Amino acid sequence: MTKILLLGKNGQVGWELQRSLSVLGELIALDRHSTALCGDISDLPGLAATVRSVKPDVIVNAAAHTAVDKAESEPDLALTLNALAPQVLAEEAAQLGAWLVHYSTDYVFDGSGDTPWRESDAVGPLSVYGRTKLEGEQLVAASGAQHLIFRTSWVYGARGGNFAKTMLRLAQERDRLTVINDQFGAPTGADLIADVTAHAIRQVLQQSAHTRTATAATTPATSTSCSGIYHLVAAGETTWFNYAKHVLTEVKQGRSATKIKATEVLPVPTSAFPTAATRPHNSRLATQKLQDTFGLTLPPWQAGVNRMLAEIL
Repeated sequence: MTKILLLGKNGQVGWELQRSLSVLGELIALDRHSTALCGDISDLPGLAATVRSVKPDVIVNAAAHTAVDKAESEPDLALTLNALAPQVLAEEAAQLGAWLVHYSTDYVFDGSGDTPWRESDAVGPLSVYGRTKLEGEQLVAASGAQHLIFRTSWVYGARGGNFAKTMLRLAQERDRLTVINDQFGAPTGADLIADVTAHAIRQVLQQSAHTRTATAATTPATSTSCSGIYHLVAAGETTWFNYAKHVLTEVKQGRSATKIKATEVLPVPTSAFPTAATRPHNSRLATQKLQDTFGLTLPPWQAGVNRMLAEIL
């Protein structure tokens, strides 16, 4: 039976991964509060000991330092969580012959231009968060482990806080909202990320088994390794302003008891909301490589957002 070690089980993506990965085999799901095994990715020796104890076939790392602005004031911690911990996991995976699944971000790019970023495009992070996530990617790749790195962006989940919930709260409190309209991306559900992850893991494990069988039969095996970086976001694009308008329109048109007070939603530039970390203006990610490799069709971002709204309202 396939054994999967999941780290960061209680984050937005980790929570959904507990569901999607459970059908693939034995799932050992940890977070930083786990006691029997170390799930704290700031404890690098403990993390290595956990992998050696569990001996998983697949490691899925859904833990990270994701407080983008806070990372500017604690770069060492961000480096440990976003780069050194993935390196430990990757090196341990290489020793075991296991797969490592790791999540990265559009923040590895500089946010210039207006076309979707491809996996092969030049990187240029603008923040500590982006730099440490990029270093994590590079250390995983250098480890020699078979890996799937999924870059994603604008992630939300029905569980916990998210942009849509914030807009709904503010719209009930204020007559007017101002929302950034010069950052472009695709809102991407944690459930979509989890489901694609499970699909990809199943495929790479099947291909690995096929390769081993072919090699054992002394038949020349064709390399079908899917190891590498992939962009994983919902289809389409929007801005935070249009995202907010979509959310409020859906609520007004639905049967929700939520009463919207705001009568105006106004677009503003990023400069209207200064932050410690610089945000990329272009967070569009091209997903053709992911879709072609794993035989997927990614749904429009509106479908996921509408489903999430139906769940939380």
